[in-house]
Amino acid sequence: MTQHFKQQLSAVALGSAIALASGSASAYNLYSENGSELNLDIEAIVGTFSSDENYFGKSGDGSNWQEAYLKAGFSGSHDINDSAAVYGGISVVSSGTWGDGDAGANSDGSERRTALEDAYVGFRNGMVDLSFGRQNFSIGDGFLINGDSLNLGEGVFPDSNRGGAYWLAARKAFDKTAIARIGGEDGLRGDLFYLGSDNKAQSEVKLGGANIEYITEKGTFGATYIKGLDAVDNATRDGQKTVSVRFQGNAGVENLFLSAEYADQTQGDDSADANAWYAEAGWTFADVAWSPQLTYRYTKYEDNFDSLFYGFNRGYGTWFQGEIAANYAGPFGSSAEIQHIALKASPTEMVSVGALFFDFSNSTTFGANSDGQEVDLYAEWVVNDHLIISPLIGVYSPDSDNATQNTNDDNVYAQIIAIVPF
Repeated sequence: MTQHFKQQLSAVALGSAIALASGSASAYNLYSENGSELNLDIEAIVGTFSSDENYFGKSGDGSNWQEAYLKAGFSGSHDINDSAAVYGGISVVSSGTWGDGDAGANSDGSERRTALEDAYVGFRNGMVDLSFGRQNFSIGDGFLINGDSLNLGEGVFPDSNRGGAYWLAARKAFDKTAIARIGGEDGLRGDLFYLGSDNKAQSEVKLGGANIEYITEKGTFGATYIKGLDAVDNATRDGQKTVSVRFQGNAGVENLFLSAEYADQTQGDDSADANAWYAEAGWTFADVAWSPQLTYRYTKYEDNFDSLFYGFNRGYGTWFQGEIAANYAGPFGSSAEIQHIALKASPTEMVSVGALFFDFSNSTTFGANSDGQEVDLYAEWVVNDHLIISPLIGVYSPDSDNATQNTNDDNVYAQIIAIVPF
């Protein structure tokens, strides 16, 4: 294993590992000479899943299914001079779901699709970076935008089928983008963006906005404005305005982790105003064996809040809070108060283990009570340069029976994810 790759992966959560696997860490250089570079980018992720219970009216006494995708493409750049360069990338994703389909009836196991994923070009010159086309885009740690990664199949919304791989989120690129990134890695920087989604499950919404950040050694302060410019058959998103402020860092205290964001939202049809926010604090016991990290987070989503394009970012629990609840049973990033406690430790440099607890209160899923608790146990093992394995087992205990969750029985759930960066 290369030392650079080893150092990168040994210190990050699975969410960051997936991001690294699809970035420069998995690129194979084909050509590099005279300021020009061409890379072959290949990424494969597979997973197997089992749930004792089903949700949203799905028949049967549980589900067993598999998901996989393969992403392959090219990326490269060419230096125009010492400070300016053009760059671009193109890739294709082939995805599928097998078996019973997922426990939340988002897929039925018949999904297969091969289609264009990334197709973008860009220009950077000093502190300015302009890019256009099909590409991923995220803000902060993904509380509002973390790619166009909702991947439904032939389930309860068959018209929104994107080819399965629902949990793995095979497709993340926005269909049309225009992004200006201004600034460097320190001090004041910002983004101006236009994002156009071709995802029917996201109402094919078009967004415009601005993001500004001030990066210091003690943490990053950020503020974002997002406006819905158009949406298909979704009056709340057409003209919707969302404003957020956030902070993430250690406030100058070693071993401390702080993260918080507040978002206020006005719906496009003036039907409601809503807000969502979270506050999180964590501490790493660096002088204790395995360097355990203990974290507490409180999140509140008001009724009618639209969490937009939130997604899996820092690892388990961001922002799918509870592997069972957030992926299959609800709540889904709206109408909920969530208390979360996480404990993570690293027995070796390349192995981490963790435990997650979630308590859902004052929560509803499509108008039905979805209060409950969930406990998840997981591990992350970087086997080598080309294999990362993460098993997880969880128990979800809803407080009451409702039409969407089918049952108030405890649900035992298990999954194993294998990431294969090349």
